[in-house]
Amino acid sequence: MKVLVVGGGGREHAIVYALSKSKKVTEIYAAPGNAGIAKLAVCVNIKDTDIENIVNFAKDEQIDLVVVGPEASLALGIIDELQKAGIKAFGPSKGAAQIESSKNFAKDLMSKYNIPTARYEVFEDYNDAISYVEVAPFPTVIKYDGLAAGKGVVIANNFEEAKAALKDMLLDDKFGHGKVVIEEYLEGPEFSFMCFVDGTNVYPLQLAQDHKRAYDNDMGPNTGGMGAYTPLPFITEDDYNQALNEIMIPTAKALVNEEIPFKGVLYGGLMKTKKGIKVIEFNCRFGDPETEVVLPKLTSDIYDAFMAIVDGKEPVLTWDDKYYIGVVLASKGYPGDYKKGFIIENADDDHIFHMGTKVDEKGNLVTNGGRVLFAVANGNTLEEANKKANQLVDGIKCENLFHRTDIGAKAYKKF
Repeated sequence: MKVLVVGGGGREHAIVYALSKSKKVTEIYAAPGNAGIAKLAVCVNIKDTDIENIVNFAKDEQIDLVVVGPEASLALGIIDELQKAGIKAFGPSKGAAQIESSKNFAKDLMSKYNIPTARYEVFEDYNDAISYVEVAPFPTVIKYDGLAAGKGVVIANNFEEAKAALKDMLLDDKFGHGKVVIEEYLEGPEFSFMCFVDGTNVYPLQLAQDHKRAYDNDMGPNTGGMGAYTPLPFITEDDYNQALNEIMIPTAKALVNEEIPFKGVLYGGLMKTKKGIKVIEFNCRFGDPETEVVLPKLTSDIYDAFMAIVDGKEPVLTWDDKYYIGVVLASKGYPGDYKKGFIIENADDDHIFHMGTKVDEKGNLVTNGGRVLFAVANGNTLEEANKKANQLVDGIKCENLFHRTDIGAKAYKKF
């Protein structure tokens, strides 16, 4: 079978890696892919948002399955266009992708169907929003309504921070012209619950936890994620059942009820609060970097699972019993300004996923993004996995990268 993976980051590298282990997959293409993916797949120079050319390529090459990674492609309706062309594709329709592409849509859906989440208000007018936060308790959470590459959320600790965030989002259109959602601040550990979904059928994947802050001990600015681990010792069986039965399954049913059934990966960004599990956000695709620790744990065939969802059948999902930890190596300065083009050496291990790399004109592997590499290791305990992941990181040579050393540490030190 011939498979095309759309996207070019660490998530897509992990998907390509999982597909490369399937005995049924003979050829893998990636659009646009990256330097790491190029070792396992044929990289095609088509942007992941260039829907027309992706569809044409899939038709010309007689691709059997397209797997779409990025939210931007899904929000543009890539699945709808591939299906119109008669091509099997894994991912939600443009309508169902609104669960991520519009925070307003997601919050209204949760409100309508009594899915537990933070209280919220929606604003288009800057002055109305300012009037609201003047009397709101702090901290308060301000979210840009649309897609913002993981950067459209501000936890404002005081009025000045809230004012600056609202100016960015409503006056300066930092992420585009749109609305904001202002939410109550919730406290507790966050975790990621990804499920394969086919209409009302929900098939859970392994739970994972991302680490958003740039530096050890959860210090520094929020990022797109600096590391992840699975499984999660702090989630009890009761927590798990509540998340599945009160959030993930009802959300899938709600989308069917709204006549935009979801097919693909529904990602629940959840929080364990003192009042139970609540939704922080939904995504319409695999999480990044959670995918890079979850998929290596899978022992069944990912191609079969993708096709089962596409064809309306139950997927077979089996997992090993190891703990997995992944550490992001990011460009110095990230998530702010950073420089590209630094040479990387010793990044050839199968479990080093490429997030932002390229090969320069001299044939050197170089940095080409904020998050550059993702080193994954497993162990019989979280502590062992952390030690091995950091050893893998220490072997990589590049003068302009930094990383956290404490991924998963709160969990294994606490339990």
